[in-house]
Amino acid sequence: MNRSILLVTLIVIHIQLAFSQQKAASSERVETRVKELLSKLTLEEKISLLGYNSPAIPRLGIRQYNWWNEALHGVARAGEATVFPQAIGMAATFNDSLVHSVADIISTEARAKYNIALRSGKTLQYQGLTFWSPNINIFRDPRWGRGQETYGEDPFLTSKMGVAYVKGLQGNDSNYLKASACAKHYAVHSGPEEGRHSFDAVIDEKDMRETYLYAFEKLVGANVESVMCAYNRVNGEPCCTSNTLLRKILLGEWKFSGHVVTDCGALDDIFNMHKVMPSGVEVAAAAVKTGVSIDCSTVLQKDVMEALNRKLITEGDVDWALAPALRTQFKLGFFDDANATPFHSLDEDDVRAPGHVKAAREVARQSMVLLKNNDNLLPLAKDKYHRILVAGTNAASAEVLFGNYHGMSSELVTFAEGISREAGPGTVVQYDQGSNFEDTVRFGGLWVAENSDVSIVAIGFTPVLEGEEGDAFLAAHGGDRKDLNIPRAHIAYLKAMRKRHNKPIVAVVTGGSSFDVSSIEPYADAIILTWYPGEQGGNALADILFGKVSPAGRLPVTFYRSFGDLPPYASYNISGRTYRYYDGEVQYPFGFGLSYTTFSYSPGASLRKTYAQRDTVKISVVVNNTGNVDSDEVVQAYIDYPDQSRMPLRELKAFKRVHVPAGSSRTVVLSIPVAELRKWNLKKREWEVIRGPYEVVVGAHSRDEKMRLNFDVK
Repeated sequence: MNRSILLVTLIVIHIQLAFSQQKAASSERVETRVKELLSKLTLEEKISLLGYNSPAIPRLGIRQYNWWNEALHGVARAGEATVFPQAIGMAATFNDSLVHSVADIISTEARAKYNIALRSGKTLQYQGLTFWSPNINIFRDPRWGRGQETYGEDPFLTSKMGVAYVKGLQGNDSNYLKASACAKHYAVHSGPEEGRHSFDAVIDEKDMRETYLYAFEKLVGANVESVMCAYNRVNGEPCCTSNTLLRKILLGEWKFSGHVVTDCGALDDIFNMHKVMPSGVEVAAAAVKTGVSIDCSTVLQKDVMEALNRKLITEGDVDWALAPALRTQFKLGFFDDANATPFHSLDEDDVRAPGHVKAAREVARQSMVLLKNNDNLLPLAKDKYHRILVAGTNAASAEVLFGNYHGMSSELVTFAEGISREAGPGTVVQYDQGSNFEDTVRFGGLWVAENSDVSIVAIGFTPVLEGEEGDAFLAAHGGDRKDLNIPRAHIAYLKAMRKRHNKPIVAVVTGGSSFDVSSIEPYADAIILTWYPGEQGGNALADILFGKVSPAGRLPVTFYRSFGDLPPYASYNISGRTYRYYDGEVQYPFGFGLSYTTFSYSPGASLRKTYAQRDTVKISVVVNNTGNVDSDEVVQAYIDYPDQSRMPLRELKAFKRVHVPAGSSRTVVLSIPVAELRKWNLKKREWEVIRGPYEVVVGAHSRDEKMRLNFDVK
């Protein structure tokens, strides 16, 4: 090592050590302040602070505060904010650094809106800094309506996206959190929506640890500030009073130091729906003892005093439960002068700033997945297509841009608007709704389509057809899907259009899950999945259609051929589900997505043959763009495990999105720590890395094999 490199290394180590020491000192100061505040609070005041809508305590300088806030893909439910693509769309980017940037923007806007609210003298619900995002539940079954809120079906991808979101939202200041993130819903929670308030997810510890808890452990390791316990039971224990999930695993094994918040009404469910305890008093005592700090209902505020009177808990238990929530508030700067935080100057100009809107467009671009492109119809050459019809139920819809848990934007760009703008004033662009969601006989725009050079038809789902119980009010099964079918009226419309002419048709499909592509495939020359693409969805789609960018989004879920290929919806056993355990025929595999160019892979540096358990496997891949279009490529590395019982068929363990100009190559290095290959031993009830032969399969999706590399773990 030469002297200059040594000097730089020493400087970096010094900075890291100083930052670590500063952070430790800050943590000690917070602990001291929490203890001091607890000593000043009366018992009644402590109990009053255990609810999400906590009152002011003027004598101690405590302001009224509502803990409930949402930021799934932008500051939600609080007016003007940048609306990014729905979470499932962000997962489709396979770009965790981009998700980190999105979360940083969200927290900037959150702080700005909070500062504005503070100047008014109070903060209302959805104006605070404690965000109940991200949703890192595993999208195990495409029937689940809330799957759109997740990062897909894979634990590793979910953890990478989730960690990036948490770090971006919470910031890197050594003294203050920029905002507080929350990992939800803990745990084993992904439908059915209709029964979520009484459902018991029965699962063995292997599936629970390897699939359903994997991302939660990673986010706790990344210092997520909050964890939300779920409505359901797991193996008979309600999640919000679970000794197994909360005391043993979250607080005991993982050493979680943040606060636990309940899902809204989850404590009421324990005695009203699950009926495993007789009343709110017993539930309140159990919640306090298992570490719940904030109740998103009023059970703790109403019933903790009676639990104390019955000697079910002590005041020390209340202090222990409340302390993490107070710690969060100190870390957010709630008890300091507003000007003390590094975020005090953020204001109106920082909400939907030009850079934020530009980022929303870029994320939407990267999220869209090209599923079909017959005869390289796309991109559309402007000098070839002079007459364009933009049609379909979703072509001018704002609803399909939003997804659920969304903010508001005064400058939404629908598909029709984006295409018209990009096509320019010299192109004849017409719009026709064409169909609705119900009528399979009467259609509009067919004559226009017949007399156009190309038709772009926007169809599919909306957040009222799939989503959370109550919100998706037009869904047939409490928010969930009953099948993979695209609305029949939309299929009929495409069929009628194809029957009328043989001009090119591009189907643009919205939604938050997989769907039956075969039902529209015969009638469309190209198919693009846009998810719920956010406020810049129309511009992003136009950028792809006209070739400003090449699509490189990838599917974070498997596209099955029918629900009949899957186990019963209520079963949480992972066997037969997701690309990790399903080996049948599929429409499109996990990780799939087409491009406007082609790529070839070749090995870079050779792989070692043997690794110890403390080592890291580094895979070097040379990615060659063999076409004539600049494009991103998503390189994916999967592990094939030794042949033992209940091993995944294949498992994603590294990925990298890289931009490769036409005719050029890029070398990508993917790192897989051997410790990441651990599996849960059911007999020993512990983690172990199995010794023996492994294979790394590198490709463009989970069933692609551009490179196979072998190594042993000793």
